[in-house]
Amino acid sequence: MQTYLIEQKIRPLVNQYAIYEAGPDGVKGSMVAFAQQKRFAFKEAFTMYADDSKQQVSFTVKARQVLDFGARYDVTDADGKTLGTIGKAFKSSLLRSTWHIFAPGIEDKPLLVIQERSQALAIFRRIWDFVPYIGDIPFLLKYHFDMSDPDNGQVAATYEKTTLWRDHYKLSVVGGGAEAIDPRVLMSMGVLLDAMQGR
Repeated sequence: MQTYLIEQKIRPLVNQYAIYEAGPDGVKGSMVAFAQQKRFAFKEAFTMYADDSKQQVSFTVKARQVLDFGARYDVTDADGKTLGTIGKAFKSSLLRSTWHIFAPGIEDKPLLVIQERSQALAIFRRIWDFVPYIGDIPFLLKYHFDMSDPDNGQVAATYEKTTLWRDHYKLSVVGGGAEAIDPRVLMSMGVLLDAMQGR
């Protein structure tokens, strides 16, 4: 099982995320990617560097359209080769946040379906957001995502919030379909789940 730790860094003008490999015991290892996104950008894009020196671009994540409810994000390597595509399932997300990961150039069927683990908690979050005054308070309960094979529902990877106040997550590749996906696509999914969910 491969495990990554994703940590958001507090910065005033940009979103930054450091991604580390982790051992079986969950101890943080070496940095494998450093993500940066300009805030208030009209077209969502992340540049993923090899480390926090930001000298070497490793891969990028870029939205195809501006303000697209069913947004698609292409993950490409430093040479522009597509590694995979991430898409939000808008209708399914109305009650339970749902995303898809597609193979390069094949978007009729996802390799993995990413969904909030708890349906009850997903509904509670939506009610929370609509209640006057209460919705202005940050939602502090941890909620997690499972990445499953669309054919048999087997969980292939998990994405779990590990802290209450800070945006720290553990991305665990359990097996199944996730092993066939470039890990850079899975890392990108982890960053998007924080940035796009407003967590």
